[in-house]
Amino acid sequence: MSKSVNLKAALIAGGVAGVISGLVKLGWENVLPPRTPGRDKTNPPQKLLEKFGVPSSLTHATYTYSEQKLPWVSYVIHFGFSTSFAVLYSVAGRYVPFIRAGQGTLFGLGVYGLFHHTVMPAMGVVPSPKEQPAEEHISEALGHIIWMWTNHIISDEVYDQIMKKVNN
Repeated sequence: MSKSVNLKAALIAGGVAGVISGLVKLGWENVLPPRTPGRDKTNPPQKLLEKFGVPSSLTHATYTYSEQKLPWVSYVIHFGFSTSFAVLYSVAGRYVPFIRAGQGTLFGLGVYGLFHHTVMPAMGVVPSPKEQPAEEHISEALGHIIWMWTNHIISDEVYDQIMKKVNN
């Protein structure tokens, strides 16, 4: 870790990484879906918004691509979450090296544990951890590891590229 951090570069690197890692996480969930079709009729981003009073007509709004209806509101929340945590990781990890332990994999597991075992169950967005099927835990734990590792790799590369341009 350098003693001097270029905050603008870290913010940009985190933003880029968050979008890419958000795509990776969506792809992962197509390979190992975390929820049953019944539980996914109202997915966690939709349920969270509905808890805050957003009507289901908006939370379930879709756009059509390739003859498939896709939940654009869920994607806004998904990418917002991904990008926010990627920026946090990119910036904070440059000041607090422990955050980067395991190339982000431990941070990803921590985010999974905090949100899927504590915050979202407490808010009634997902069932308690004991009531979640093993498939959900496996998909979400591994997905969060891969998601944050992607953030680590991409944000480091983008940061390094920006810094090369700044220093030349």
